[in-house]
Amino acid sequence: MKILISLALNVFALLVVSYLVPGFEFVDLWSTIVTAVVIGVSNTVIKPILQIIFIPLSIITFGITAFLINVVLLWGVSYIVPGFQIENFLTAVIASLVLSLVSMFLHKLSEGK
Repeated sequence: MKILISLALNVFALLVVSYLVPGFEFVDLWSTIVTAVVIGVSNTVIKPILQIIFIPLSIITFGITAFLINVVLLWGVSYIVPGFQIENFLTAVIASLVLSLVSMFLHKLSEGK
């Protein structure tokens, strides 16, 4: 049940970001759901591997590399999922920031503490 709630929150967060950030677009609701699943899988599988590889660079840049890994993964998902499009790299940067904030807010709100 927790997974479905988390998926629903992530889908809603993606819809909010697509409303707020021009150039971050979905064709339909189905592509939003698929995007949420693919982002979840990439953050679970690929992101930790990239973070381990780039630890030295992340230390030197004071964590900016970790943020750029998020941006690149989000942009990469846009190439994989049909019906999901990010216009350019700057849009991916802004969308990644907004998605992190909206997602954090929604997940804290759902905890109810």
